[in-house]
Amino acid sequence: MSIVITGYEALCNLGNNIDTIYEKALAGDVSYFEDLTGYLKDTTVHAGIIHCELPQIYEPDYNIRSNRLILKTLDLLKEKINSLLEKYSPDKIGVIAATTNSGVEEYEKSHNPAHFELGNSACFLHKHLNLKGFYTTVSTACSSGIKAFSLARDLINNNISDAVIIACVDSFTKLPVFGFHSLEVLSDKPSLPFSKNRKGMNIGEACAIFIVEKDTQGIVIKGLGESSDIYHPTTPDPQAKEVIKAISTALTDAKITAKDIDYINAHGTGSSANDLMEATAISAILGNKTPISSTKPLTGHCLGAAAGIETALCCKLLDDFKGMLYPEIYDGIYDDNLPEIKLVKKEEHYPQCKICMCSSFGFGGTNAILILGQQ
Repeated sequence: MSIVITGYEALCNLGNNIDTIYEKALAGDVSYFEDLTGYLKDTTVHAGIIHCELPQIYEPDYNIRSNRLILKTLDLLKEKINSLLEKYSPDKIGVIAATTNSGVEEYEKSHNPAHFELGNSACFLHKHLNLKGFYTTVSTACSSGIKAFSLARDLINNNISDAVIIACVDSFTKLPVFGFHSLEVLSDKPSLPFSKNRKGMNIGEACAIFIVEKDTQGIVIKGLGESSDIYHPTTPDPQAKEVIKAISTALTDAKITAKDIDYINAHGTGSSANDLMEATAISAILGNKTPISSTKPLTGHCLGAAAGIETALCCKLLDDFKGMLYPEIYDGIYDDNLPEIKLVKKEEHYPQCKICMCSSFGFGGTNAILILGQQ
């Protein structure tokens, strides 16, 4: 049985659909950020914000920005969603949301406890589509999106669902701004993953929606690998032992070797701890020949939606490869304290991209690897 992504769309600071996002990401366009004031004293917040008209929601419990982002993205998939609803029974279509913030920002004003419930978006999407099957939320910090694909595959393999709709979403809120600033990993300048001069990460917001089915045409979910560091609440293990295990598990699951990977979309936050851990793991398993880049300097770190927007970018790369990969955006001064890896250069040409690996790591040492391939 093959599990495939049969539809996907996305929304982020780069654009209001995956086609626009893809073109701007390939070009390495970092102009879609803004410097926000009023969040941190004497410090600007360099962030990737979505600017487009969003649908209204008139049910008070579900009227949060994350759900409006879902509705906007869902509309881009209208034809595929309608076909899905005709194809399967409503009790055999699962819903998984991946998020970290839900409506915590709205709760500060509304005091409606439904707004900060992590299950809000999953419940909203399930109700909006009049579905009767399984629905839940995955919230494992920044690895949530890939963990959602792992759960979706399990639901289909165990005949709980015939198809699953995954919605990875997080809106820009004060909570992560304050949190990452307190950890001293938030940069007021553009992030520079793997650079000697990096200062930290930038926050973004995004929504990516996927349709997952079995034994049909689409992007194949070839392999998944998960592990847990059990090392530190907010800092990854610098030796990357469990990340190496997750990558190895995904490769074994996909029945391929490291040499078969054409491109790696790195977690690449631009923090010193993440860059050391990730470069160590990639070097240990894949060496320094596999092209790698982080797209977070283009989109910002979209938290629970990070793996979603990055997976959508990988899907589009596999569907519409134009001889180029997403470039690594940094100042060209590699941190020589890190193991050597092959960073993609802007406008560099490559012969093929048939298999991508997407990496995602979250607080608490939750690690997730997703390998996607052409059919």
